[in-house]
Amino acid sequence: MGCERGCAPSYLAHDHAFVTGPDGARPVGGIPRVRVAGTPYERGRQYGTQARTRIHRSVQAYQRVFAHYAGWDWPAVRRAAAGFEAPVAAFRPAYLDEMRGLADGAGLDLADVLAINVRTEVMYAAKARQAPLASRVPQPPAECSAFAVVPVPGGPATTLLGQNWDWLLHSAETLIVLEARPDDGPDFVTVVEAGLLAKAGLNAAGLGLVTNALVTDADIGAPGIPYHVLLRAILDCATVTEALTVLQAGTRSSSANYLIAHASGAALDVEAAPGDFTRLYPQFPAHGLLLHTNHFLSPRLPPVQDVSLWAIPSSAVRLQRLLAGAPTAATLDNFRALLADHADYPHSICSHPDPDDHPLEQGATIASVLMDLNAGRLWVAAGHPCQVPYHELDLGWLGSPAPAGAAGHSGPRP
Repeated sequence: MGCERGCAPSYLAHDHAFVTGPDGARPVGGIPRVRVAGTPYERGRQYGTQARTRIHRSVQAYQRVFAHYAGWDWPAVRRAAAGFEAPVAAFRPAYLDEMRGLADGAGLDLADVLAINVRTEVMYAAKARQAPLASRVPQPPAECSAFAVVPVPGGPATTLLGQNWDWLLHSAETLIVLEARPDDGPDFVTVVEAGLLAKAGLNAAGLGLVTNALVTDADIGAPGIPYHVLLRAILDCATVTEALTVLQAGTRSSSANYLIAHASGAALDVEAAPGDFTRLYPQFPAHGLLLHTNHFLSPRLPPVQDVSLWAIPSSAVRLQRLLAGAPTAATLDNFRALLADHADYPHSICSHPDPDDHPLEQGATIASVLMDLNAGRLWVAAGHPCQVPYHELDLGWLGSPAPAGAAGHSGPRP
């Protein structure tokens, strides 16, 4: 779909010199693919080795970002990130092994990898500590417009899921597709920043995940289970109920929205504030649709206060456009067009950089993802969907028997 608003050419560029994985995985639509298998440490080391250049790019970019948003130099960020090591170890020690392997493969310290995996906790904590209407406070960009379409009981079995992922411009140069064959959970694929454990994706059990950032006055950076660790844990789940159980399993550090769906037709949107299971707010499909941007929809929010619309004011208009444009008989073609919508440009569903913003505060749609969970298919556009075509990933390997000698397998978590 063309860019009817005459917007500037895409700022996105791609690193085609990327080192391919051991099986020769090639970039898809300009996005490098990283294929890993085996134990958590082995997968992490393979990930770090294959994506080394982009992981270092992530670390260097977030050094600048944290200094701008929080006023912290990198040693201070590493010290803050170290506070999350114990909560992650108590929640899922295998994820720490994965990060240790990732650090070793990339030639970094664990503290560096932890730091970029808690980037949400650092940035939004700095934002939420400021009183609304305070003088100049660094403004995070919008982060995501998401949808799910689920069948009615007895109807055609088609479960669709997708989102635009909007974030800081540097992440266009760190984007990867991570394809994993764990030895302790289902195969999964996720579209993610290099060095982070997970973002949007789907797994061999038929479960898919998209997500939105949220902000409350309780987002103060207190150590707990980090947002991106929970995203990774959800992709280890076989059912929506199991995913909800994961979100209830400990004290979460930050606010977020988790839109989870399954090929069976089950779907749940879970708004989460920092804290335990009492601060989870489920939303349910209306007429087969779940739509979400970057503010809470639940009326049951106290004792925390939602400050999302102060932090991300474009969220309200983007949700209005999703509600106006999502048809009753939704299809991927409908949503492909809707994700390219430019109402309220540049703060639109298809988000473009605002030239009036500070360069480190400019955001845009970095990737657009569409999934058909019943067919086990995923399409990704690396950049603005108004300009960049969607490319389908080859997921024939997902859930298939592991090749002879491979360490990974596709079975569910024991």
